[in-house]
Amino acid sequence: MRKASRLFEIIQILRLARRPVTAADIAAQLEVTVRSVYRDIAALQAMRVPIEGERGIGYILRPGFDLPPLMFSIEEMEAIVLALALLERTGDAELKQAAKRVSAKVAGAVPPPLRQALDANALHAWGFAAPSAAAIDLALVRRAIRDEEKLDIAYRDELGRATERIIRPIALIYYAETANIVAWCELRQAIRNFRSDRIEDCRPTGLRFKGEGDGLRQIWVNGWQTDTSAAAG
Repeated sequence: MRKASRLFEIIQILRLARRPVTAADIAAQLEVTVRSVYRDIAALQAMRVPIEGERGIGYILRPGFDLPPLMFSIEEMEAIVLALALLERTGDAELKQAAKRVSAKVAGAVPPPLRQALDANALHAWGFAAPSAAAIDLALVRRAIRDEEKLDIAYRDELGRATERIIRPIALIYYAETANIVAWCELRQAIRNFRSDRIEDCRPTGLRFKGEGDGLRQIWVNGWQTDTSAAAG
C-alpha cells in the first residue's frame, strides 16, 4: 500500500474508532509494519491532523475534529483525474468547464500527499474530442432531464427526412462522435434516440412531465433486456 493511501486509511480508522487505537491494530488492518504506522502518524501530525496519543497506548483524533468534506484514497483520486480527462472529450462545453472547477475544488480540499497525485498529470484520456452540436445546447437538454420539461425539436433522420417533435428527454448518452438524447417521442408514442448532430433546432416548451421520468427510464431499460433476450435466442 502506498503512503498516500495509508495516510488516508489511518485517518479513516481513527475517525471511526470509539476508543484509542494502537499502532499494532492499525498495522494489522493495513497489513504494514508497526514502524510504518509510527512514521505515518508522525507525518499526519506534521500536517496538523490533530492525532493524540503515544506508542503502546493508542491514538485518537481530537474531540470535535472533523475531516474536510472531500477525502479520497489514491485510487479514488486517480479515478477522478481520469473521469475529468474523459469529460474533455465530450462536445458538452458546460460539462468541460464544470470539470475544471471540480479539479480546482478537489485540489484545494485534499491533503498534500493526495494533491500530488492530482498534480502529477500522469493519467490521460487519449482520442479525438467530439465536436459540439451546432444547433443544440446539451446543457439545455440536461436541465430538461432534471426538470422533466418537454423539448420541441426539429430533427432530420439518417435519410434526410425532417420532422418536428415534442419529446420528453430522460437520458443523455455521450459517444465518441456525438451525443444521443433518449426520449419519449410524442409523435411516435415510443422511446426514441435522437443524435444531437441531427437536431436542427431545440427549444424548451415550458410544459412538464413531472413524475414520469423514472417510469420512462424503466421502459427504456426494459427495452434493453428485451433486446438482449432476443439476441440470446
